[in-house]
Amino acid sequence: MQTVETLNEGLKRAYTLTITAKDIDSKVDVELKRLAPQMKMPGFRPGKVPANLIRKMHGPALTQDALNAAIQEGVQSLVAEKQLRPAMQPSVELEDGYDLGKDAVVKVEMEVLPQVPAPAIDGLKLERLTVPVADEAVTEQLQKFADQQKKWDDAADDYAAAMGDLVTVDFVGKTADGVAFDGGTGTDMGVELGAGRLIPGFEDQLVGVKTGEEKVLNVTFPEEYQEKSLAGQPATFDITVKSVKTAGESKIDEDLAKSLGLESLEQLSGLLKGQIEQEHNGLTRTHMKRKLLDQLAEGHDFEVPPSMVEAEFNQIWSQLQHEATHEADPEAAMAEMEGERDDYRKIAERRVRLGLLLSEIGQANGVEVSNQEMQRLLAQAAQQYPAEQRQQFMQYVQSEPMAAAQLRAPLYEDKVVDFLFEKAEITDREATREELEAAIESEDGFASGTHVHDHDNHKPKKKAAAKKKAAPADDAAVTDEAPASDAADEAKPAKKAPAKKKAAPVEAETAVTESSPVAAENAEGTEAADAPAKKPRAKKAATKTEA
Repeated sequence: MQTVETLNEGLKRAYTLTITAKDIDSKVDVELKRLAPQMKMPGFRPGKVPANLIRKMHGPALTQDALNAAIQEGVQSLVAEKQLRPAMQPSVELEDGYDLGKDAVVKVEMEVLPQVPAPAIDGLKLERLTVPVADEAVTEQLQKFADQQKKWDDAADDYAAAMGDLVTVDFVGKTADGVAFDGGTGTDMGVELGAGRLIPGFEDQLVGVKTGEEKVLNVTFPEEYQEKSLAGQPATFDITVKSVKTAGESKIDEDLAKSLGLESLEQLSGLLKGQIEQEHNGLTRTHMKRKLLDQLAEGHDFEVPPSMVEAEFNQIWSQLQHEATHEADPEAAMAEMEGERDDYRKIAERRVRLGLLLSEIGQANGVEVSNQEMQRLLAQAAQQYPAEQRQQFMQYVQSEPMAAAQLRAPLYEDKVVDFLFEKAEITDREATREELEAAIESEDGFASGTHVHDHDNHKPKKKAAAKKKAAPADDAAVTDEAPASDAADEAKPAKKAPAKKKAAPVEAETAVTESSPVAAENAEGTEAADAPAKKPRAKKAATKTEA
């Protein structure tokens, strides 16, 4: 094989490989010798088919396979001989006009990883904001559990429903012209008055109803409603009241703990305190890591492979496009994105540079992901697939270096960050949770999320925009289940759609939604919109926040 370098400019490399017909033919001979003992053909004993006859019948296919193998070996030899570090999969193209049996000329193009300058990791200084767990926070969580466990008592038939009561209804939703719409009919649906789970006006109009009463509710669907045919449209709901219940007292006592399968209220309080501490520790780490990445980014500037930047940008852009389709005005959202395309490309470049920098730091200091850790990652990732597909997924990752690298990257990055934390001079300062969240959402911070390759998000800044409260990366998903029969889960009349905003945390995938085609995207407003769903997720790109 002959190799000629045709381009060496910056990080771009190009080569021409000439694979001789003799080399290709020798591979065909090797393959013929391997296949001959296995071949069967009428008139010949098994394994006695002449090689020239096999070549005559299968020559073109064998030659093509040999050519492919020779090209693959040639590229691998090129990378090893030139000590290249391809940034992405090299582009390999067979020259036009190639005929089987002749020399093959192959064009190989790639971008290589840059020589990252020795990272400056001495003198790092970080502030660790710590948040003690207040007794009030534990009590608040206990009260939420108590409220979820509260019992409902039947009210008298002549009792008029009030805010806080549970009204069970059958309903039929109709458009302004009196036609029932899909998903708008249900039975035995429990509505907790004042919970704010349904569209504006629905719960309010149930105040004062009595068991057995029939009533027509007049409502207007929110402009942001997910079912576009109903968004902003007036509608009516024919209601039949099946029952009215009043809430029993919510008690924080030993019975509450036992109803949750625990031994005592003390044990429940301890578990809740530990959970809150874990959330605070996660926020503290997120803040420290972002400040660490800021220092690294400010202290290092080197050329990065355009192909890696393009791949990262495409990932970001794809996620933003997906989010834009769920905006009240998708066209306006897309237009806003287009105006900030260059800013998002800078975000992608920053991500790539930081990723290369952390990789260099890890390699220089012996940071590794062990086989045991990798197997644990693989097993965890496989859980997102149906049981019958898990083995296939694991085999794929084990056979594809790029897939394995993607799976390994977040853990490797965290281990490098932990190493840098040990090197840094850290000062502690006590803060409130609100102060810590505000620091995470500050102008020079990141949106919630922690990993460089998919969460390092300096967002394009917008003037005079209100800041939002960041959702902690470990918060549980918010559900919008009504405390009543589940019989109507598929046909609830209409959840209230919150004011649309872009979710702060990158790790937040979706809030739990109702399954009804007319249900809103979440029932708890902005808090639910920001809460990450607890499920394995795929790598995600940056979301755009207003800062």
